[in-house]
Amino acid sequence: METVKKELQQIILSNIDLSREVGDEELLMMIDETVKKRAQENYLSMKEKQRLRKDVFNAIRRLDVLQELIEDDTITEIMINGEKDIFIEREGELIKVDRQFESEKKLLDIIQHIAAGSNRIINESNPIVDARLPDGSRVNIVLPPVAIGGPTVTIRKFPKETMTMDKLIEIGSITTEVACFLKKLVIAGYNIFISGGTGSGKTTFLNALSNYIPSEERIITIEDSAELQIKNIPNLVRMEVKNANIEGRNEISIRHLIKTSLRMRPDRIIVGEVRDASAIDMLQALNTGHNGMSTGHSNSPVDMLSRIETMVLLGAEIPLLAVRKQIASAIDIIIHLGRLRDRSRKVLEIVEILDCVDGEIEINPLFQFVEEAEDAKGHIIGSLQRTGGQLIQRQKLIKSGLELT
Repeated sequence: METVKKELQQIILSNIDLSREVGDEELLMMIDETVKKRAQENYLSMKEKQRLRKDVFNAIRRLDVLQELIEDDTITEIMINGEKDIFIEREGELIKVDRQFESEKKLLDIIQHIAAGSNRIINESNPIVDARLPDGSRVNIVLPPVAIGGPTVTIRKFPKETMTMDKLIEIGSITTEVACFLKKLVIAGYNIFISGGTGSGKTTFLNALSNYIPSEERIITIEDSAELQIKNIPNLVRMEVKNANIEGRNEISIRHLIKTSLRMRPDRIIVGEVRDASAIDMLQALNTGHNGMSTGHSNSPVDMLSRIETMVLLGAEIPLLAVRKQIASAIDIIIHLGRLRDRSRKVLEIVEILDCVDGEIEINPLFQFVEEAEDAKGHIIGSLQRTGGQLIQRQKLIKSGLELT
C-alpha cells in the first residue's frame, strides 16, 4: 500500500494547477478520481480505497502518517525516532506503530512545517526547538547532528476537552475535600507552585486550578510555548518567548516577559514553567505584591525548593541565606504530583512553606497520598489524606473573608 500511496501522490501533485489555490474539497475530488482509476486497473477493496484517500490527503495537505496519530484521542504522546521508528503512549503503555515516513526528507519537511507554524526556526545551526501544534499539543524537535539516529520529534498531546477539577476528582487524582481547600487558597491569592516529574500532569493540573481564579482579575500568562488553556477570564494576556534569530539576536526570554508583566497591572502572574535563571525574577515578582502560580520539575516538594535555589544561583551571585528567605517569603504552597506504578497520575503531597529559620526553609505538610491496597488488575487504591497539620499562614484567607472548615 505504501508504494501505491506514493504513486498516487506523485500523479496528483503533477496534476495540481500551481497557478491557483486548490481547496481541500477539490483536492479530495482529485484523489477520489485517481483512486477510482487505480481501482479499475488493480482491484482495491473499499477499505483500501478509504485508506488510500485518507493517507494521500494527509501526505499532501496535512502531516502525513503523523496526522492520524494526532487525531487519535486515545494517544497521549507520540515519539518519532527517525523516519522509520514511531512510538505512541496509550493508557500509559508504550507501543511501536506499524507506520513510517517514506523518507527522512519527508519527515524533515513536516518538521519545518510544524516549526514554521509556531514561528520557530530549526536547522543544523539551531537543531533543538520547542513548538506547538494548532490544537495546543507540545512539540520538541531535535535534528542531526545532535540526534544521531535521525530527526527526533516528541509530541505531548493535550485532551481536546479541557480538564477541570471535577474531572480530576472523578478519575481519582484528587479528593473533593482537597479541591475545596485549594479553591479557597486560589481565590485568596496564595502563591502556588506545582511540582512533579515529566508526564505527571503539572500543566493539566495548573489549567484545572486556574478555573478557581476570580473572573474579574487581570491575568498575565508567560510560557516558553503557549500550552495553558485558561478559561472564563475576560482580562487575560498571553505571552510567549521569542527565540533568537539566525544572527543570535532579538531573543525575548521568560526573564524579559516577567519583568514586562510587572508593568501591565497584573492581578496574577502565571508562569508555565520555571526552569532556569528566570526563577529569580519570578520570586521578585511574588515578593513585590503580585500573586502568582507556576510549575517546575522535581521529585518532591523539598527537591523543588532545592531546584529553585539552584536556578536562582545560576542567574545571580546572591548569598544562599538571602535566596532561601526570598523563596520562603514568595511561595506559600507547593502541590506535588506524580505517576504511580499503575500509570495513574495523582496529587501526592501538599505542603505549606513557612519561614526561613536558622538558614533552613521550614515546611508544613498538609496532605499526603496514602496507598492502601492494590486490586487484581494492579490498580493502586489510596487517597490524599490530612497529615494532621493545619494551615498556619492564614492572613490572605482572612483578608479575602474566607475560612477553612
